Amino acid sequence: MVKNMVKIGIIGGSGLDNPDILKDAKDIEVDTPFGKPTSPLKTGKIHNIDVILIARHGREHTIPPTQVNFRANIQALKDQGCTHILATTACGSLRLEIERGDLVILDQFIDFTRLRKVSFFEEFPPGEILHTAMAYPYSEELRTILIETAKELNLKHHEKGTVITIEGPRFSTRAESEMFRIWGADVINMSIAPETILANEAGIPYAAIAMSTDYDCWKDDEAPVTWEEILEVFAKNVNNVIDLLTNAIKKIN
Repeated sequence: MVKNMVKIGIIGGSGLDNPDILKDAKDIEVDTPFGKPTSPLKTGKIHNIDVILIARHGREHTIPPTQVNFRANIQALKDQGCTHILATTACGSLRLEIERGDLVILDQFIDFTRLRKVSFFEEFPPGEILHTAMAYPYSEELRTILIETAKELNLKHHEKGTVITIEGPRFSTRAESEMFRIWGADVINMSIAPETILANEAGIPYAAIAMSTDYDCWKDDEAPVTWEEILEVFAKNVNNVIDLLTNAIKKIN
């Protein structure tokens, strides 16, 4: 029996387009019924496995969270035959034990966005009413691989976590940050929930690695988060995310 060909879509992830990591790299321009994805697709191989990279906010990070064309991004990966999607995201920590630089292998989300397109369906096909199950939105197979790999690499990580996705691009108020903690959210960002929803609707197994860069604004002894702080912590720890992704990819089948 011939093993199905694996092709991994990766969303986010600065550094993965490094030619030392991505072999035979080339850019391709594509279009979808939902418009163009947020960056050209960069195709290539990691450990001889086909991968396709999309820069979620554009390669120069010029696209605000609300304006990300999540539908086009997921559709483009589906059209290219991606069998799995791995995503990376910076996030704020809502828990003392999730420290700066820690990785969180997400297992749940709360969608607090208001303006996103979170379904491919503008209307249901005749005779079909399609409501996608979302109780367990992240692929357990992919999550297990990421957790096992993080242990092997001795990376500080948390095996589960609930992310709340806010609309942005502003950061939370103190009252909102405290409310999200009461709701049970562990980390906060501006992108993952719509992406997760659409990947599930498209039927593509999806998992996400969140890197904690700050404590949002709930912590009394910390200054409220700034974009400069996020960039500084992300830059110090991005190689951990790259190591985790490139080693995990080898185990996906």
